[in-house]
Amino acid sequence: MFKAKINPSLIIHFLSIVISFESLFMFLAVFISALNHESITQKLLLSSVFAFVLGLLLNILTKNQRHSEPSRKESFFIVSISWFMLGLIGTIPYLVTGTIPNFVNAFFESISGFTTTGSSILADIESLPKSILFWRAETHWIGGMGIIVLVVAVMPFLNINGIYLFYSEISSVTDEKISTKIRYAARNMWLVYIGLTFIEIVFLLIGKMSLFDSVCHAFATVATGGFSTKNDSIAGFSPYIQYIITLFMLLSGINFSLHVILLKGKFRTVIKNEELRLYLFIILVIGATITGLLYFEQHLKLEQAFRDSVFQVVSVLTATGFATADYLKWPEQATLLIALLMLIGASSGSTGGGVKVIRHLISLKKIRHSFKTLIKPNVVNVIRYNGSAVQSEYISGVLAFVILYYLILMVSTLIMMSFGQDAATSFGASATCMGGIGPGFGTVGPVSNFLHLPDGAKYFLTILMVIGRLEIYSVLIIFTRTFWRL
Repeated sequence: MFKAKINPSLIIHFLSIVISFESLFMFLAVFISALNHESITQKLLLSSVFAFVLGLLLNILTKNQRHSEPSRKESFFIVSISWFMLGLIGTIPYLVTGTIPNFVNAFFESISGFTTTGSSILADIESLPKSILFWRAETHWIGGMGIIVLVVAVMPFLNINGIYLFYSEISSVTDEKISTKIRYAARNMWLVYIGLTFIEIVFLLIGKMSLFDSVCHAFATVATGGFSTKNDSIAGFSPYIQYIITLFMLLSGINFSLHVILLKGKFRTVIKNEELRLYLFIILVIGATITGLLYFEQHLKLEQAFRDSVFQVVSVLTATGFATADYLKWPEQATLLIALLMLIGASSGSTGGGVKVIRHLISLKKIRHSFKTLIKPNVVNVIRYNGSAVQSEYISGVLAFVILYYLILMVSTLIMMSFGQDAATSFGASATCMGGIGPGFGTVGPVSNFLHLPDGAKYFLTILMVIGRLEIYSVLIIFTRTFWRL
């Protein structure tokens, strides 16, 4: 039960920390602008200073909360509001520079970045100043692991444990215990996150991608975001670059706790992980199937069919959203498989979105368990995951989440249709925004954008992005009677 009432000052204090961190990242965009002698440098500097002063002022006004620990109830508020606050402050560079002068479009782009969705309203990305392209990439990188996890990682310096914040941000389906203390777990995840980013930058540089493009694409890849610096996404880059990005999308879609466990030398534990096995199995089977369809029906060369297929399969499954081909022009069977991948999602504890592989795995185990019980009702059958028995309460929670996810998706599709969109576009926009994928179907496919959608639809989709990013409950629980009564 929630034992504490809502403390507005404490919530504002944590928001001030979030805003301050965001302003520091914004200063990096100022540096890029100055380095390239752009005319918008001063405007970006003012944006950064404004965000920093706002965060500092709010922090000073709530300094009496610096050593307070948020309750679980307050944590849900902090996590949910933080993402909208990130998106709101993130619009400032777009608005003041005139690169995205319309607020709703700027807000959509900003929320899409921080939630690592990757859906965009921009038609000519390459016309943007490098500093704005860098800021778009930064929003991905900040949101990838979660600004809240970053805050938790530095909580020891503020004498705050932050345990409830961590559990509100990180998927609770992860069963591997990385550390006995939450702050060390957050710190370990960030080290892996930073390490993958740096290694990918090096490999992209080897492929003769420019330093600027390498950094931006590494930010977007490891965060499974999908914002590219090019109009044609990754299609114009060499096969080597495409394979490298495929590899790092795949790695970023794996539970980050497994990366940490692997670094500790526990290889056997990693390879025995059932979620990882199913994750790789899905990529292998669907990738091979689509490769065959492209090779035999569209008569592509085998290597290109394999490369386009695996790239797109990994991109959609991990909810990254990069593209090397227009999958809407593929055979219908391949397009349907892509739609299926949108509903599956990446691994728990990764930067990817969607329902998550582990929830589908537990659901399948429950279905098999039900059949066994029907055949042999007197035999005790236990559902196990990684060799351990799964509690019935957990299974019920997984099934409830899956049902709720698809129910929200269905209702969202109907709402999008009420905005005058066709069924394919409505489903595609809802699925891709809720799953944090990027491109969808219909008029929001991989070679299109979201600019043409009505303003109301854009606002609705930004809400859907945050709901999906925070795995539904953290946001929706605030609107329940039970939340306010306890």
